[in-house]
Amino acid sequence: MSLERLQKVLASAGVGSRRACEELIRAGRVTVNGRGADLGMKVDPAIDVIRLDGERVRSAETPVYVALHKPAGVLSSTRSQGGRTTVRDLVGLGERVYPVGRLDAESEGLVLLTNDGATAHRLTHPRFGHDREYRVLLNREPDSEQISAWRAGVALPDGARARPSEVWVQRSEAGGAWVGVIMREGRKRQIRETAEALGLRVRRLVRVRIDGLRLGSLSPGDWRRLTDAEVRRLKGEAEATPRSGAQRRPKIDRKAAVKKKTMRRPDAKR
Repeated sequence: MSLERLQKVLASAGVGSRRACEELIRAGRVTVNGRGADLGMKVDPAIDVIRLDGERVRSAETPVYVALHKPAGVLSSTRSQGGRTTVRDLVGLGERVYPVGRLDAESEGLVLLTNDGATAHRLTHPRFGHDREYRVLLNREPDSEQISAWRAGVALPDGARARPSEVWVQRSEAGGAWVGVIMREGRKRQIRETAEALGLRVRRLVRVRIDGLRLGSLSPGDWRRLTDAEVRRLKGEAEATPRSGAQRRPKIDRKAAVKKKTMRRPDAKR
């Protein structure tokens, strides 16, 4: 007999991330052998009958990894709200996959979908500190004080303070400016709320990287399976030792980088 925590078994079966599975259990939507499940209970997936909303949950046979360019207006969810399109609606696969991490409906860019619960958990758990990189179009170019405050982390509406981020101006244009942002936490609407706290407004937000996985040339609505090399790299990064508070990324000369390489607008014609 091999006993595992129920939320881990659900995540491994492709139901959702481990935290999402915990919410499903709390909501009373999961049963084990016909009885309501309790958070933290242990089960044997080879013997116990586990159901979600009455449908039996079976172990995922083959891990699937998909990179999707989520368009604005599409939900990063497996369940529709009010008939709205979800990221899973855009991916034509027979396997059940779910998105890793949050990307709000108004935002666009890279979304990773998988049925590999273990890798999803390690990529989303805050203690591992995995990078997410964004290109953000603001209503105007931030001044040096706003950039410094953003880098240090501002107080958010819920009372929490955002962790330090890497922030740099990529280029200005008529009516706004593109900035690059690299974060290691994923609070809901964090970039938008940070900008608002600094007197700025986000006009467009595009996620371009999740650790070593990049959006690349995918057009909005398009998706592809990850290559074997990308999967190995992603799993290797996901299984890395959690970062300690003393570990920091080396400083990068962003101005020099921008001079060497002109950043391409995400809305440019492909």
